[in-house]
Amino acid sequence: MKKIVLAGGCFWGVEAYFKRVKGIMKTKSGYVNGKTDEVTYKEVCTGKTGHVEACYLEYDEKILSLRMILNHLFRIIDPTSLNKQGGDIGTQYRTGVYYIDLGDKEKIKQYMKDQKKSYSKPIVVEIEKLDKFYDAEEFHQEYLEKNPSGYCHINFSVLKDEERQEPIRGK
Repeated sequence: MKKIVLAGGCFWGVEAYFKRVKGIMKTKSGYVNGKTDEVTYKEVCTGKTGHVEACYLEYDEKILSLRMILNHLFRIIDPTSLNKQGGDIGTQYRTGVYYIDLGDKEKIKQYMKDQKKSYSKPIVVEIEKLDKFYDAEEFHQEYLEKNPSGYCHINFSVLKDEERQEPIRGK
């Protein structure tokens, strides 16, 4: 199983979207790469911790490549928007790809380079090694499944039928 962490605005939608993608085996909402240890949602929302809301993914690379995961991310974010996705505004909502496997770094950088020609403005997606990942509070895990009318900036209809799996539960 391969692992990667993605940030694309509020983690509720990122998690809910990727749970539906064929080849994703596990998801978890959390906070990454901030300055403090053991952070809470309330602290992250102050913008003072440096953490970003993100989604940890485990995936089967025989079914889903890293490049395809990045394609999915770019479908659900505006990669040129700094610290804002949809109605979510603040440094905790910045976009990013946080690699665990050092071998993924160059693949991610190449992907971003390839995407530049498709945008008139600069791509502002962070590419960093995952330093710290803290699980978000249980309330935030699978939030949109628990609260179907909850706010989400992501358009789930961009996921094609052939790319869908039944959403994974409890992972």
